[in-house]
Amino acid sequence: MIIWLASYPKSGNTWLRSMIASYYYTKNGNFNFEILDKIDQFPSFNYFKSYKDKFERPEDTVKYWLQVQEEINKDKKIKFIKTHSALCKIEDQVFTDQKNTLGAIYIIRDPRNVINSIFNHFDKNSQQEALDFMKDEKRCLLDKQNNRFLGFVPLFSWKMHQNSWNKNKMFPTLTIRYEDLQSETFKTFEKVFNFIKSITKSNQSFNREKAKKVVQSCEFRKMQKMEQEKGFPEAVMNKNESKKINFFHLGSKNNYKELLNKDIITEMNSVYKDQLKEFKYE
Repeated sequence: MIIWLASYPKSGNTWLRSMIASYYYTKNGNFNFEILDKIDQFPSFNYFKSYKDKFERPEDTVKYWLQVQEEINKDKKIKFIKTHSALCKIEDQVFTDQKNTLGAIYIIRDPRNVINSIFNHFDKNSQQEALDFMKDEKRCLLDKQNNRFLGFVPLFSWKMHQNSWNKNKMFPTLTIRYEDLQSETFKTFEKVFNFIKSITKSNQSFNREKAKKVVQSCEFRKMQKMEQEKGFPEAVMNKNESKKINFFHLGSKNNYKELLNKDIITEMNSVYKDQLKEFKYE
Protein backbone atom coordinates (compact mmCIF):
# COMPACT_ATOMS: atom_id res chain seq x y z
CA MET A 1 0.00 0.00 0.00
CA ILE A 2 1.12 3.53 -0.78
CA ILE A 3 1.80 6.29 1.70
CA TRP A 4 1.90 9.54 -0.26
CA LEU A 5 4.31 12.35 0.54
CA ALA A 6 2.28 15.09 -1.09
CA SER A 7 2.76 18.82 -1.50
CA TYR A 8 2.49 21.73 -3.84
CA PRO A 9 5.92 22.27 -5.48
CA LYS A 10 8.62 23.97 -3.39
CA SER A 11 6.93 23.32 -0.06
CA GLY A 12 9.47 21.05 1.63
CA ASN A 13 8.58 17.69 0.09
CA THR A 14 12.18 16.87 -0.84
CA TRP A 15 13.34 17.70 2.68
CA LEU A 16 10.80 15.42 4.36
CA ARG A 17 11.39 12.74 1.73
CA SER A 18 15.12 12.91 2.51
CA MET A 19 14.49 12.46 6.22
CA ILE A 20 12.08 9.57 5.76
CA ALA A 21 14.45 7.83 3.33
CA SER A 22 17.39 8.31 5.71
CA TYR A 23 15.46 6.94 8.67
CA TYR A 24 13.80 3.95 7.03
CA TYR A 25 16.38 2.94 4.41
CA THR A 26 19.76 3.40 6.10
CA LYS A 27 21.41 1.75 9.08
CA ASN A 28 22.93 4.90 10.55
CA GLY A 29 20.56 7.68 9.45
CA ASN A 30 23.11 9.42 7.23
CA PHE A 31 21.63 11.03 4.12
CA ASN A 32 22.93 10.99 0.56
CA PHE A 33 21.22 11.87 -2.72
CA GLU A 34 21.26 8.27 -3.93
CA ILE A 35 18.96 7.17 -1.15
CA LEU A 36 16.19 9.38 -2.56
CA ASP A 37 15.74 6.68 -5.21
CA LYS A 38 14.07 4.62 -2.48
CA ILE A 39 11.13 7.04 -2.62
CA ASP A 40 10.05 7.49 -6.22
CA GLN A 41 7.81 10.17 -7.70
CA PHE A 42 4.38 9.67 -9.19
CA PRO A 43 3.13 10.21 -11.79
CA SER A 44 6.40 9.99 -13.69
CA PHE A 45 7.48 8.49 -17.01
CA ASN A 46 9.12 5.62 -15.19
CA TYR A 47 5.75 4.10 -14.43
CA PHE A 48 4.19 4.68 -17.84
CA LYS A 49 6.87 3.46 -20.25
CA SER A 50 4.79 0.57 -21.54
CA TYR A 51 1.87 2.91 -22.34
CA LYS A 52 3.81 5.80 -23.90
CA ASP A 53 2.66 5.17 -27.47
CA LYS A 54 -0.93 5.71 -26.34
CA PHE A 55 -0.36 9.25 -25.06
CA GLU A 56 -1.48 11.80 -27.60
CA ARG A 57 -2.80 14.30 -25.03
CA PRO A 58 -1.41 15.15 -21.60
CA GLU A 59 -4.58 13.82 -19.93
CA ASP A 60 -4.18 10.38 -21.52
CA THR A 61 -1.92 9.30 -18.65
CA VAL A 62 -4.78 9.58 -16.14
CA LYS A 63 -6.41 6.46 -17.59
CA TYR A 64 -3.58 4.42 -16.12
CA TRP A 65 -3.20 6.04 -12.68
CA LEU A 66 -4.97 3.28 -10.76
CA GLN A 67 -3.70 0.50 -12.99
CA VAL A 68 -0.09 1.52 -12.36
CA GLN A 69 -0.73 1.86 -8.62
CA GLU A 70 -2.15 -1.65 -8.56
CA GLU A 71 1.09 -2.86 -10.16
CA ILE A 72 3.11 -0.94 -7.55
CA ASN A 73 1.11 -2.62 -4.78
CA LYS A 74 1.34 -6.16 -6.12
CA ASP A 75 3.97 -7.17 -3.57
CA LYS A 76 1.71 -5.85 -0.75
CA LYS A 77 4.57 -3.90 0.85
CA ILE A 78 4.43 -0.39 2.27
CA LYS A 79 5.68 2.18 -0.26
CA PHE A 80 6.45 5.84 0.29
CA ILE A 81 5.84 7.78 -2.92
CA LYS A 82 6.30 11.49 -3.51
CA THR A 83 3.73 13.42 -5.52
CA HIS A 84 3.01 17.01 -6.49
CA SER A 85 -0.32 16.05 -8.02
CA ALA A 86 -3.54 17.41 -6.61
CA LEU A 87 -5.81 14.73 -5.20
CA CYS A 88 -8.19 15.05 -8.10
CA LYS A 89 -10.51 13.46 -10.61
CA ILE A 90 -9.99 14.04 -14.34
CA GLU A 91 -12.26 12.62 -17.03
CA ASP A 92 -13.83 10.33 -14.41
CA GLN A 93 -10.40 8.98 -13.47
CA VAL A 94 -9.37 9.44 -9.83
CA PHE A 95 -5.76 10.03 -8.83
CA THR A 96 -5.90 7.27 -6.22
CA ASP A 97 -8.36 5.33 -4.05
CA GLN A 98 -8.65 3.49 -0.74
CA LYS A 99 -7.66 0.22 -2.37
CA ASN A 100 -4.23 1.55 -3.29
CA THR A 101 -3.56 4.16 -0.61
CA LEU A 102 -2.93 3.63 3.08
CA GLY A 103 -2.54 7.30 3.95
CA ALA A 104 -0.81 10.57 3.11
CA ILE A 105 1.50 13.13 4.66
CA TYR A 106 0.84 16.59 3.24
CA ILE A 107 3.44 19.34 3.64
CA ILE A 108 2.09 22.87 3.52
CA ARG A 109 4.12 26.08 3.43
CA ASP A 110 3.20 29.73 3.76
CA PRO A 111 2.29 30.62 0.14
CA ARG A 112 4.05 33.96 0.54
CA ASN A 113 7.31 32.02 0.88
CA VAL A 114 6.39 29.42 -1.73
CA ILE A 115 6.23 32.13 -4.38
CA ASN A 116 9.94 32.98 -4.34
CA SER A 117 10.87 29.33 -4.72
CA ILE A 118 8.39 29.03 -7.61
CA PHE A 119 9.95 32.14 -9.14
CA ASN A 120 13.42 30.55 -8.95
CA HIS A 121 12.66 26.90 -9.70
CA PHE A 122 10.34 27.49 -12.65
CA ASP A 123 12.47 30.36 -13.95
CA LYS A 124 9.70 32.97 -13.95
CA ASN A 125 10.27 36.53 -15.15
CA SER A 126 8.62 38.31 -12.24
CA GLN A 127 6.96 37.78 -8.89
CA GLN A 128 3.61 38.53 -10.50
CA GLU A 129 4.18 35.78 -13.06
CA ALA A 130 5.00 33.39 -10.22
CA LEU A 131 1.81 34.40 -8.41
CA ASP A 132 -0.23 33.91 -11.59
CA PHE A 133 1.27 30.40 -11.74
CA MET A 134 0.05 29.73 -8.18
CA LYS A 135 -3.44 31.11 -8.88
CA ASP A 136 -3.94 29.21 -12.15
CA GLU A 137 -6.74 26.69 -11.58
CA LYS A 138 -5.76 24.74 -14.69
CA ARG A 139 -2.02 24.64 -14.01
CA CYS A 140 -0.20 21.38 -14.69
CA LEU A 141 3.37 20.18 -15.20
CA LEU A 142 4.15 18.51 -18.50
CA ASP A 143 7.01 16.47 -19.90
CA LYS A 144 7.01 16.07 -23.66
CA GLN A 145 9.53 14.47 -26.01
CA ASN A 146 9.21 13.91 -29.75
CA ASN A 147 5.53 14.88 -29.75
CA ARG A 148 4.77 12.33 -27.05
CA PHE A 149 3.57 13.29 -23.59
CA LEU A 150 5.64 11.43 -21.02
CA GLY A 151 4.42 13.15 -17.88
CA PHE A 152 1.34 14.98 -16.69
CA VAL A 153 1.02 16.33 -13.14
CA PRO A 154 -2.19 18.27 -12.41
CA LEU A 155 -1.38 20.99 -9.86
CA PHE A 156 -4.34 23.33 -10.22
CA SER A 157 -3.99 26.41 -8.03
CA TRP A 158 -2.15 26.46 -4.71
CA LYS A 159 -5.48 26.93 -2.95
CA MET A 160 -7.17 24.02 -4.75
CA HIS A 161 -4.14 21.78 -4.30
CA GLN A 162 -3.89 22.04 -0.53
CA ASN A 163 -7.66 21.79 -0.18
CA SER A 164 -7.79 18.58 -2.23
CA TRP A 165 -5.49 16.76 0.20
CA ASN A 166 -6.39 18.42 3.49
CA LYS A 167 -10.13 17.98 3.09
CA ASN A 168 -10.07 14.44 1.71
CA LYS A 169 -12.02 11.75 3.59
CA MET A 170 -10.79 8.68 1.69
CA PHE A 171 -7.81 7.88 3.90
CA PRO A 172 -5.88 9.27 6.91
CA THR A 173 -3.89 12.39 6.11
CA LEU A 174 -1.36 14.11 8.35
CA THR A 175 -0.72 17.75 7.46
CA ILE A 176 2.50 19.30 8.68
CA ARG A 177 3.72 22.83 8.18
CA TYR A 178 7.10 23.42 6.55
CA GLU A 179 7.69 26.08 9.18
CA ASP A 180 7.30 23.54 11.98
CA LEU A 181 9.72 21.25 10.21
CA GLN A 182 12.13 24.21 10.29
CA SER A 183 11.65 25.37 13.87
CA GLU A 184 10.97 22.02 15.56
CA THR A 185 12.55 19.51 13.21
CA PHE A 186 12.98 16.61 15.60
CA LYS A 187 9.56 16.99 17.20
CA THR A 188 7.83 17.27 13.80
CA PHE A 189 9.68 14.26 12.44
CA GLU A 190 8.64 12.24 15.50
CA LYS A 191 5.05 13.25 14.74
CA VAL A 192 5.48 11.93 11.20
CA PHE A 193 6.94 8.67 12.52
CA ASN A 194 4.03 8.18 14.92
CA PHE A 195 1.53 8.75 12.10
CA ILE A 196 3.30 6.18 9.92
CA LYS A 197 3.43 3.75 12.83
CA SER A 198 -0.29 4.20 13.44
CA ILE A 199 -1.52 3.64 9.88
CA THR A 200 0.87 0.73 9.25
CA LYS A 201 0.01 -0.84 12.64
CA SER A 202 3.74 -1.23 13.29
CA ASN A 203 5.27 -2.26 16.62
CA GLN A 204 8.48 -0.42 15.82
CA SER A 205 9.55 2.10 18.46
CA PHE A 206 11.02 5.50 17.62
CA ASN A 207 14.82 5.35 17.44
CA ARG A 208 15.67 8.74 18.89
CA GLU A 209 19.41 8.50 18.31
CA LYS A 210 18.98 7.53 14.68
CA ALA A 211 16.40 10.29 14.24
CA LYS A 212 18.88 12.85 15.61
CA LYS A 213 21.42 11.74 12.98
CA VAL A 214 18.72 12.02 10.30
CA VAL A 215 17.92 15.59 11.35
CA GLN A 216 21.60 16.54 11.36
CA SER A 217 22.46 14.94 8.01
CA CYS A 218 19.44 16.51 6.30
CA GLU A 219 20.17 20.08 7.38
CA PHE A 220 19.57 22.54 4.54
CA ARG A 221 23.16 23.82 4.48
CA LYS A 222 24.54 20.30 4.17
CA MET A 223 22.17 19.44 1.34
CA GLN A 224 22.97 22.72 -0.38
CA LYS A 225 26.71 21.99 -0.12
CA MET A 226 26.12 18.47 -1.43
CA GLU A 227 24.33 19.92 -4.48
CA GLN A 228 27.19 22.36 -5.11
CA GLU A 229 29.75 19.56 -4.98
CA LYS A 230 27.87 16.75 -6.74
CA GLY A 231 24.88 18.33 -8.45
CA PHE A 232 21.29 17.32 -7.80
CA PRO A 233 19.50 15.12 -10.37
CA GLU A 234 16.09 16.73 -9.78
CA ALA A 235 17.27 20.30 -10.43
CA VAL A 236 15.86 21.76 -13.66
CA MET A 237 17.62 23.56 -16.49
CA ASN A 238 17.61 27.32 -16.85
CA LYS A 239 15.55 28.34 -19.91
CA ASN A 240 18.20 30.72 -21.23
CA GLU A 241 21.43 29.15 -20.04
CA SER A 242 22.79 25.64 -20.39
CA LYS A 243 23.08 25.08 -16.66
CA LYS A 244 20.85 23.85 -13.89
CA ILE A 245 19.03 26.12 -11.45
CA ASN A 246 20.06 25.49 -7.84
CA PHE A 247 17.41 23.32 -6.22
CA PHE A 248 18.45 24.15 -2.66
CA HIS A 249 18.11 27.88 -3.05
CA LEU A 250 17.26 30.11 -0.07
CA GLY A 251 16.27 27.87 2.83
CA SER A 252 15.65 29.90 5.99
CA LYS A 253 16.60 33.09 4.09
CA ASN A 254 13.35 32.82 2.15
CA ASN A 255 11.47 35.54 4.03
CA TYR A 256 8.62 37.08 2.06
CA LYS A 257 8.70 40.25 4.18
CA GLU A 258 12.16 41.00 2.82
CA LEU A 259 11.85 39.54 -0.68
CA LEU A 260 8.37 40.38 -1.96
CA ASN A 261 7.21 43.79 -3.08
CA LYS A 262 4.34 45.32 -1.11
CA ASP A 263 1.76 44.96 -3.89
CA ILE A 264 2.38 41.22 -4.15
CA ILE A 265 2.15 40.81 -0.37
CA THR A 266 -1.13 42.75 -0.31
CA GLU A 267 -2.59 40.64 -3.10
CA MET A 268 -1.51 37.36 -1.51
CA ASN A 269 -2.86 38.41 1.88
CA SER A 270 -6.21 38.93 0.19
CA VAL A 271 -6.22 35.84 -2.05
CA TYR A 272 -5.09 33.48 0.73
CA LYS A 273 -6.77 35.18 3.66
CA ASP A 274 -8.70 32.09 4.81
CA GLN A 275 -5.77 29.69 4.42
CA LEU A 276 -3.35 32.01 6.22
CA LYS A 277 -5.73 32.03 9.15
CA GLU A 278 -6.52 28.30 9.02
CA PHE A 279 -2.87 27.26 9.11
CA LYS A 280 -1.92 29.98 11.62
CA TYR A 281 0.28 32.03 9.33
CA GLU A 282 -1.61 35.15 10.45
